[in-house]
Amino acid sequence: MGIFAGFDLDRIEGAGVKLRVRHGGSGSPVVLLHGHPRTHTTWYQVAPELARDHYVVCPDLRGYGQSDKPASTEDHVPYAKRAMAADIVAVMRELGHSQFAVVGHDRGAGVAYRTALDHPDVVTKLVVIDAVPTVEALERCDATFAREWWHWFFFGQTAKPAERVITADPETWYNAWTVNSPDRLGPENHADFLAAIRDPATVHAMVEDYRANLGVDRVHDEVDRASGRQITCPTMMLWSLRDDMEQLYGDPLEIWKPWCPHIVGHGIDSGHHVAEEAPAELAQALGDFL
Repeated sequence: MGIFAGFDLDRIEGAGVKLRVRHGGSGSPVVLLHGHPRTHTTWYQVAPELARDHYVVCPDLRGYGQSDKPASTEDHVPYAKRAMAADIVAVMRELGHSQFAVVGHDRGAGVAYRTALDHPDVVTKLVVIDAVPTVEALERCDATFAREWWHWFFFGQTAKPAERVITADPETWYNAWTVNSPDRLGPENHADFLAAIRDPATVHAMVEDYRANLGVDRVHDEVDRASGRQITCPTMMLWSLRDDMEQLYGDPLEIWKPWCPHIVGHGIDSGHHVAEEAPAELAQALGDFL
């Protein structure tokens, strides 16, 4: 029957763009937001488990996968996490839900916590995976961070556009037949990933996401922190033990506590793409928290 059996696949209006959205299950609603360079299909093993008790919504973020890719601007605001968060609220409203839980991994975690900050009456619970607030990461940037996360800055600059390098050989750039092979991602998830990275418009939009990250996203975080705004809903952070969260930050929960004082969380024995590498453990952790 393929992946996401029993789920519907639609294009739904967000905040001025249409998103490709997979949705199914029944119960309290939860949105799952993917990271870079994935699409919503990264959740193919987790979403059906959660759908036993929840109505699960998995969109492609704006610019990613088969969602719309709006023209950008000099300040990259169309790809700000604030814009992406507004998409999620609008999509859920279209699906009949004024409140929902939100789970985000990697870039999706940035959208998830921005949704909780901008729409506190909407988000009932928040889960962030393998991420800290953008401003906190940038302020702690040292030689180790620059060595391991150099792509943030390569993507973020415009003098020598990263798109030209990536689109010359996207499958090699994104390790499509090695660490991101069909065996590791699953054949159908891999096919969706492959279609995304082969599309120059998608590559440009994904890079615009990083350009927004270094500019407008950081500003939004700085304004919120200066005003004392905090995330008030129950929040959990999960991190991959075979990624570098602990190497970069020690206990990553300590980074989050000024933003959400009652945050809980723990590590999972996995590499970075935890939804694909440790789906059972992730689904269990999410189900327990939700």
